[in-house]
Amino acid sequence: MQELYGTHDIKLDEFVPRFVTCARETESSHRCMVMVRDDVVIGMAWLAITQRVPHPRAFERMSGDVQCTYVVPEERDRGLGGELIEAVLAWARDFGLERVTVHSSDRAVSAYSRHGFEVSPRLLQVEVGQGRAG
Repeated sequence: MQELYGTHDIKLDEFVPRFVTCARETESSHRCMVMVRDDVVIGMAWLAITQRVPHPRAFERMSGDVQCTYVVPEERDRGLGGELIEAVLAWARDFGLERVTVHSSDRAVSAYSRHGFEVSPRLLQVEVGQGRAG
């Protein structure tokens, strides 16, 4: 993950328990797919599920967002990321989600495109967190 976010501000032995706590606290809204080889985690992908406001044609509506799809560098370029994407999309279909979005790294855009993701001119975003210019 360092290639995306630079040098870590927190050590791994501090991060892991916090990550596990977060996963437990969000288990009602987030599903995690983990890929393991020889008892070692080599990849993961998360599906965040959001209840949407009803409208007259559909009272119960949900959408999803793929988050934190990651394959360790030494296992990349073998189609494993695509397998994780397909597994998450299968969950989305099983849950009856209307749509699934993803905020992709430049490197992964082609992988998501191969699995049906398209650029949408109607999906807009604004950075509201710390460090926002302007």
